[in-house]
Amino acid sequence: MNLDKRLLHLLRGERAALAITVSLGLAAGILLVLQAYFLSQTVSRVFLDGASLHAVRGLLVGLLIVGIARAGMLWGSETAAATSAAHIKTALRERLFAHLIALGPAHTRREHTGELAHTVVGGIDELDAYFSQYIPQLALAALIPLTMLILIAPIDLLSGIVLLVTAPLIPFFMILIGSMADTLTRRQFTQLSRLGAHFLDVLQGLTTLKLFGRSREQSQTIARISDQFRDATMNVLRVAFVSALALEMLSTLSTAIIAVEIGLRLLYGHMQFEDAFFVLILAPEFYLPLRLLGTRFHAGMSGAAAAARLFDILAIPAPETASTRVMQPMTDGDIRFENVFYVYSDGNHASERPALNGVSFTITPGQKVALVGLSGSGKSTVIQLMQRFIEPSAGHITVSGQPLHDIPADAWRDRIAWVPQRPYLFNASVADNIRLGRPDALLDAVIHAAQQAHADAFIRDLPAGYDTRIGERGARLSGGQAQRLALARAFLRNAPLLIMDEATANLDPHTEQLIQASIRALMHNRTALIVAHRLNTVQDADHIVVLDRGRVTAAGTHAVLAASGGPYTRLITAHSRRVDSAHD
Repeated sequence: MNLDKRLLHLLRGERAALAITVSLGLAAGILLVLQAYFLSQTVSRVFLDGASLHAVRGLLVGLLIVGIARAGMLWGSETAAATSAAHIKTALRERLFAHLIALGPAHTRREHTGELAHTVVGGIDELDAYFSQYIPQLALAALIPLTMLILIAPIDLLSGIVLLVTAPLIPFFMILIGSMADTLTRRQFTQLSRLGAHFLDVLQGLTTLKLFGRSREQSQTIARISDQFRDATMNVLRVAFVSALALEMLSTLSTAIIAVEIGLRLLYGHMQFEDAFFVLILAPEFYLPLRLLGTRFHAGMSGAAAAARLFDILAIPAPETASTRVMQPMTDGDIRFENVFYVYSDGNHASERPALNGVSFTITPGQKVALVGLSGSGKSTVIQLMQRFIEPSAGHITVSGQPLHDIPADAWRDRIAWVPQRPYLFNASVADNIRLGRPDALLDAVIHAAQQAHADAFIRDLPAGYDTRIGERGARLSGGQAQRLALARAFLRNAPLLIMDEATANLDPHTEQLIQASIRALMHNRTALIVAHRLNTVQDADHIVVLDRGRVTAAGTHAVLAASGGPYTRLITAHSRRVDSAHD
């Protein structure tokens, strides 16, 4: 019956709203019985007894009042159900978003962005019908027919027996047919998620596709995936229509049986007209909640299919954040990596990929440490460990002798300024993007940070200055301008620890010179861990750590490592060749 225990658990905070929904719906069902009584009595008195309009005025007024009251009850029931579903969706969306934040970029990088976005937005919206329609109707489908049966049986026992025998057939066929649609519904949701993921990938890479002449091919791919989604949707609808046909046919035949047996008894004088008319009015209404349950059963399946993916994400264990110990000031001690291992895995041992193999090095307060090495040597993994996005598979990272794991992640990150190689800029104003480093900063502080990053001049040339919206991912800015905004964020944050993935490649000499000057100013009087790509940055570092295949192969100053003739010398030689090639 699509009653996922995890979804029912979400209703615990909305029990009052659910009780109101069901109570009002049941009250509307009871008022329907009262309507049928007033109507049957009115018709009997007018057509059989020849009563005047004045004589049945009380019945007609009662019929009108009951009709208005029933409409109000139905409105209140639907409003309470919609409000409850909205609260559940909001709470679930907040919970899911908080869990994704806790999982961090180490997890989200492994996901398809479009599929994840569809799950968070569309997947949760699929639950609306589940909570606002299916769950309340499940209760009403049991209570309203039972109430009507209790009221009909004393009046007409034979009709009550017919209703009692035929009623279970509707949910039986609903489940029988619906079970076939369950797999189809899950397949439909998966197809839609994949379509969303692929479409977003194509949009983000549209420039590249155009340049390589592959946009038409991708259009054909989207058309093919769309056809698959259409076929999956039509399969679901086909089963839904068959289910609706079967339920309507069962309820119609059952109502016809009651009509025939009532008509025959009425014809031979074994039953009063008003009682027969009363039962005949209620017979279709008796099956209506069951038919509605069949219709909303498919909405429940869609919600259950979406919930499966949501709970899969929520089941992923978040990195442990831990203790309440007070963090010591950064200047009190060293940051130490002690025999640190890290293995990337998606849960399958066959796909495990070791990234760090016993890495050990020390960063002393105020020291500038450069990480160098070929791509895939483990530099990015070290940075993610420092940012607490991932935790070591083995080994320890300590700060002032205190395990980094014992420091609350948020408190630790408050002491970090992060300058990535490719900064992410939001579709907001320049000032808001810089304020990401300190949301409560006044505009004067934002301007001062931009001046320190040599960004103030180009910002003032923008159409609205610091209020200019820069587009998604900073689409209206050049690479050098985006990098200077990232530096302005770091200046504004003014944290004691700087982590930087240096990015000065593909910049014109003037912009590179400005950024290098900003980087030197930013590193002044700060502890810094830098993934170095430029030789002059490496030469200026106090300590250099050379990584190769997840191991520290050399460490020391530039002069010592350059004279050693080891891996560092080969990196310098390779860098010199790249520079010479670029100049040619």
